[in-house]
Amino acid sequence: MRIVLVHPTGSNFVPGKKDITRAANRMVPIGLLSIAAFLERSSHRVWVCDCLGPKAPVGVKAIVAHILQYKPDMVGFSTTTSAFLDAYDIALAIKAAAPKIKTVFGGVHVSGMGAALMEQFKGMDFAVIGEGEITLNALANEEDPAGIDGLVWRQGTEVIANAPRKNMPRLDDLPLPAYHKLEGFPKGYRLPPFSYIHTPGTAISTSRGCVYQCTYCDRSVFKQGFRANSADYTYAHLKMLRDRFGIRHVNIYDDLFTINRSRIFDLCKQLTDRPLGLMFNCAVRVGHTDDALLEALKSAGCLMVSLGVESGDPALLETLKAGVDLEAVKHTVSRIQAKGLRAKGLFMMGVIGETEASIKQTSDFIVATGFDDMNMSKFTPFPGAPCFEDIHNHGAFNPDWRLMNALNFVFVPKEIESKERLDYLYNQHVKRFYTDTKWRKKFKARLWDHRATLWHMLANLPTFLAAKKHFEP
Repeated sequence: MRIVLVHPTGSNFVPGKKDITRAANRMVPIGLLSIAAFLERSSHRVWVCDCLGPKAPVGVKAIVAHILQYKPDMVGFSTTTSAFLDAYDIALAIKAAAPKIKTVFGGVHVSGMGAALMEQFKGMDFAVIGEGEITLNALANEEDPAGIDGLVWRQGTEVIANAPRKNMPRLDDLPLPAYHKLEGFPKGYRLPPFSYIHTPGTAISTSRGCVYQCTYCDRSVFKQGFRANSADYTYAHLKMLRDRFGIRHVNIYDDLFTINRSRIFDLCKQLTDRPLGLMFNCAVRVGHTDDALLEALKSAGCLMVSLGVESGDPALLETLKAGVDLEAVKHTVSRIQAKGLRAKGLFMMGVIGETEASIKQTSDFIVATGFDDMNMSKFTPFPGAPCFEDIHNHGAFNPDWRLMNALNFVFVPKEIESKERLDYLYNQHVKRFYTDTKWRKKFKARLWDHRATLWHMLANLPTFLAAKKHFEP
């Protein structure tokens, strides 16, 4: 079968204005590349249309023309909440031009919403709930839809949801992701500014799932639990990226990368004994980060580790992410930096119960802790997250899917007077962090390390200046 897999655009950083995010960070669609490789291994003809890619067509008409040139039998869309409606517009245009093409939707938004989405959006022929590789492959093999676990399909006017598909137990059974399907890879894709030293870079995933159940987190695709690639598989993945594409830096986007200690020590030993000449960033969890682990990561080429903290208010942390102690966070950051690694803090603003006092408390904590970098996302209650069910009881919620990308405040807690006030407090915090004297001193000492980022910013100066203006009061 001829199949085109589509990574739709989604909504913008600042609605109604030029998209500035892609100049700073263009990430590969990891999930789609895994599915593409799985389908290709099963002898299907597969193309990937990354609408966020460096050579992507612009606008629905151009995207549809690009897809139709491959004469597909099936078009699959992997969608986040903010990208779903863009994907649906493309699907409707494809149906209008070629009604016999099957349209299949998957991804976190589809898994979170389930069969109800098919009831509302008639242009969807199929929906894949959960992991997509085996389910989509069965559909491409033209198996009877009634017997495909994890599939939602139509029988006449009736929408039928099949039994859930069990997650595959061995991720090593998957082929390596099909990076070669991306036009402009790797040079057209970029990691976040100042998160790397060498280029080109890319992102990988070495595990699926999480054993924790944070109230804000959507686990509708991989469910509760944790599965990971072996150290041998991960080393082979990294080696392929180095040998075939010249990759010099990798961001590992795993929620719990270091939770299986033996796997990480094995991988780090392989990277130390047989160096690949690349560096990487990863995430660690407070309580699972001892000195021996940090030393192993450093020797293997790790540059920066991220810690999901979310808030500097202990009371909010109890409802968001139980078990995270702020004093332990500070101690962990100190030990990370003492081992020659950088520490990045991951936070959210505007969560349920947030107040101006808690925002200040979080901002104070971030600055006082001395993170090397931080990311402050705008809290977004996604359909598959535990907090979504009663979100209207806790504040004003704007359920505009196009804005639900953690870059816009769609939820304003009862304790904050307005969205405008929340935006102001957010911008003030971002400015405070990046103008802090101690942070700037540390940053200046590393400028030469980041000359690749600086050259890129210089080449895209108008775009980055526009981004800076967004944070002005």
